[in-house]
Amino acid sequence: MFIALLDTCVLWPSTQRDFLLSLAFEQIYRPVWSSAILDELEYHEAEKLCHLGVDRAEAEVRARKLVAQMRAIFVDAEVTGWERLEGTFGLPDEDDEHVLAAAVLSNAGAIVTENFKDFPVNKVPPSIEIISARDFARDAVSLDPVRALKAISELAGRSGKNGPRQTPDEILGILQNRYGMDEAVQIMRTAL
Repeated sequence: MFIALLDTCVLWPSTQRDFLLSLAFEQIYRPVWSSAILDELEYHEAEKLCHLGVDRAEAEVRARKLVAQMRAIFVDAEVTGWERLEGTFGLPDEDDEHVLAAAVLSNAGAIVTENFKDFPVNKVPPSIEIISARDFARDAVSLDPVRALKAISELAGRSGKNGPRQTPDEILGILQNRYGMDEAVQIMRTAL
């Protein structure tokens, strides 16, 4: 199964994260990440919730719960031992060394990120593609549009706990309009 490392910046936007993880749950690909990515996600998720008006203590609880759920559902996703490679790649931002280290150790075929400048081609092994969430979604959905639609349906079924209930069509609209996943959404709509 194809392995993709999901960087914090693609996990932070809620609907995008839920969609990417739903594709993984449908076994379209296998996600991986480092503990540092999950720590960053927990911090930024709590900050985002506070910014939306959620009480600080509640925001921290919800952020911790999110990371705990990710660890529980994707038990083999967290890459360990990446620390020994940290600082060996010469990336422009030393804070991104753990991302590449975890990708190398997990044999990931891609790092899904929006921070292309932090992963210059001459510093990344040729076996690892640096790809945006929108392009990764297109590629993943094209592998199995029916399972991708199932992921959307399941995502809609889980909605409504901390926000409005959403239909599959509304989620497709968000993926297209907010995250620019036009091609992935078109593939799924065609499969309908």
